[in-house]
Amino acid sequence: MPAYKLTCFGQSGNAFKPALYFALSGTEWEPAWINFFKGEHKDAAYTSKNDQAQVPILEHGDVTIAQSAVILDYLVGQIGQFGWSSEEERREIWKWVMWDNYSFTSMFAPYRFFANFVPEEKRDPGAMAFMDMRMKNALKTLESHMQGREWVALDRPTIADISIAGYCYYGDEVPFDFADYPAISAWKDRLAALPGFVPPYELMPTSA
Repeated sequence: MPAYKLTCFGQSGNAFKPALYFALSGTEWEPAWINFFKGEHKDAAYTSKNDQAQVPILEHGDVTIAQSAVILDYLVGQIGQFGWSSEEERREIWKWVMWDNYSFTSMFAPYRFFANFVPEEKRDPGAMAFMDMRMKNALKTLESHMQGREWVALDRPTIADISIAGYCYYGDEVPFDFADYPAISAWKDRLAALPGFVPPYELMPTSA
């Protein structure tokens, strides 16, 4: 039995982040599907492990960890890939992981969710417009940063790339055209060409 168990579901880009880490690092892991759309993440059995009632959680022996960024940090410590070799590198990586959590995924994830999984009549046009604006501002930042670069934080792929990639490989569910952002598109292609890469709907379960 694999040492790592990740509670996840295929539609979750935040769960895709640690799942992708496992795939790229060649680490065996066990996916545990949760029926998010039926509210299983709010059940007592789940909240006893994660009182924030969010997906994913990682279980590794007696350790249970929530939040994808914290999970990625833990996996770097355990597995030793896609991390840093100095404090300066660690700070640069975490600058971009935190940027992703605050400026990119924080807009990308809810916009995609409402655009694809919520009936149009239940969407708030003002909220959608705000998320669209913030998301496009973040894309401009990333597009500018990636000019002349291969990877986000360092001269090699790190958890900064894995974190930012979380919601970038959902095909038609992505609420914008990556062709408008050629530097980001080239980065996405490089990441997808790494040995072990698997897209989210192939890597994580969508049902029991």
